[in-house]
Amino acid sequence: MNFDENPLEQFQAKSPVMQMLIQRGYVNQATNITDVDEAFDTGIVTAYVGFDATADSLHVGHLLPIMSLRRLQQAGHKPIVLVGGGTTRIGDPSFRSEVRPMLTDEQIASNIAGIKKVFERFLVFGDGPTDAILVNNADWLDQIGWIDMLRDVGQHFSVNRMLSFDSVKSRLDRQENLSFLEFNYMILQAYDFLELSRRYGCVLQMGGADQWGNIVNGIDLTRRVEGRKVFGMTAPLLTTASGTKMGKTASGAVWLNADRLSPYDYWQFWRNVDDADVGKFLRLFTDIPEDEILQLEGLQGAQLNAAKIRLAKEATALAHGVEAARASEETARQTFERGQAADGLPTFELTDEERASGVRIVDLLVRTTLAKSKGEARRAIAARSVRIDGAVMDEDQATIAESSLPLRLSVGRKRHAVVK
Repeated sequence: MNFDENPLEQFQAKSPVMQMLIQRGYVNQATNITDVDEAFDTGIVTAYVGFDATADSLHVGHLLPIMSLRRLQQAGHKPIVLVGGGTTRIGDPSFRSEVRPMLTDEQIASNIAGIKKVFERFLVFGDGPTDAILVNNADWLDQIGWIDMLRDVGQHFSVNRMLSFDSVKSRLDRQENLSFLEFNYMILQAYDFLELSRRYGCVLQMGGADQWGNIVNGIDLTRRVEGRKVFGMTAPLLTTASGTKMGKTASGAVWLNADRLSPYDYWQFWRNVDDADVGKFLRLFTDIPEDEILQLEGLQGAQLNAAKIRLAKEATALAHGVEAARASEETARQTFERGQAADGLPTFELTDEERASGVRIVDLLVRTTLAKSKGEARRAIAARSVRIDGAVMDEDQATIAESSLPLRLSVGRKRHAVVK
């Protein structure tokens, strides 16, 4: 089959939802984009995105497909959230240089329980025609037999073609090991689309740009087995204006669950984005209308901070609720405008042993994730960027005694933590 790989060139969308998706930056590629556009205009489209349960929280890097589902639901279409209780047991090898660690069934179940919380913030679940549903692919993958899979599904896959996909070819070109287990992942993902088509009338799979090959496989399998026309659409892989991968910071991933990253730190992530990213992120990660975004991204100099604060407020409200966003904004205002150690800052408690013996400032900076390493901590101290309760610390061998607790530890003007 031939698929459009660069469909946006000279394409004029007719349906309001496709026009909006393209305008706000959600579309990178689509298969048969004219037919997808027509489907949006003629009835309810059921669409899905899959998420493997490799951790107990999703992170900002997962937000784009989640927001894509949100946009479709807002436009009157039906989202399916597919969690990979089955596929997580194998792991997607796409564009990875190493095998994913094997998780136990108990770990996968725990991770699924964690990531379910995220979707409830962004989508409306229920039994209505456009209400979202959450499905676990273990429901069918755990039931299918090996011989049945080979006979009924495997016959439709060409190994030659599978080897040609960039996600596989890049591993082989680097002479990195690709296990037979991982190689089968794309077959299982294709089978997911087939099952969702059968069970729920799903006609559209969405995902990141790195999922193009897997999505095309599912479309081809569904056509061959069911004779049904289904579609795929990918979102761009985002990088920031500085060239880094979206959602990665010096201290690690920007998690969406509050027990992995506080709402305040989440708010701060959005508040501190590069000036050049503000307009793009407002379109992708908030519900603010386009005309208002144009006004916000047109602000210059210090006034652009108002747009960043609005971005932080709206993005945090979606992920953690309006009250958490309001509290985070107030915490930031107290910390940065009044110089107070406001409630809501990340808090770290020392052990009884640490309180008794004291803890070095270098170790404390790493412990609170204000520095990624001891070397980075020493450089921050040497640059006089580290403060305790507002006082500059310039001795990297200094030890924090119990009598100093609680304290506010700061690196620069924007990174703070409370130590007790």
